[in-house]
Amino acid sequence: VSTLRSDSTIQSSVVNAGVLAHPVAGADVVGFVTYGKAKLANLRSRPQVSVTFRAGWKWATVEGQAELLGPRDTNASLDGERLRLLLREVFTAAGGTHDDWDAYDRTMTEQGRTAVLVSPTRIYSN
Repeated sequence: VSTLRSDSTIQSSVVNAGVLAHPVAGADVVGFVTYGKAKLANLRSRPQVSVTFRAGWKWATVEGQAELLGPRDTNASLDGERLRLLLREVFTAAGGTHDDWDAYDRTMTEQGRTAVLVSPTRIYSN
């Protein structure tokens, strides 16, 4: 994932991401979960983001606008229960599995995890 810092340089990091339906609009979005202070600060100020996926020698990049949904970034259409389920949906869309969803939910809450949903404006690949 690449975001733009306040000095216009790129901040990149590796995240687990996947495609899922937007919880309100229903359109396909790329989602990942984060609690990184730098990444969230960048996305709050400058929501442009790019996410690159790789499988073997094939890759694809999705560029778009990020929407943050979490403890500090609320949406009137999502209550706490819906956010809890959304964090699970993003995790499973990224290929994650868990043996104890209650423990997963507690960890997400304790860490203040935020779902980042990217609505694609440009997609390209090899």
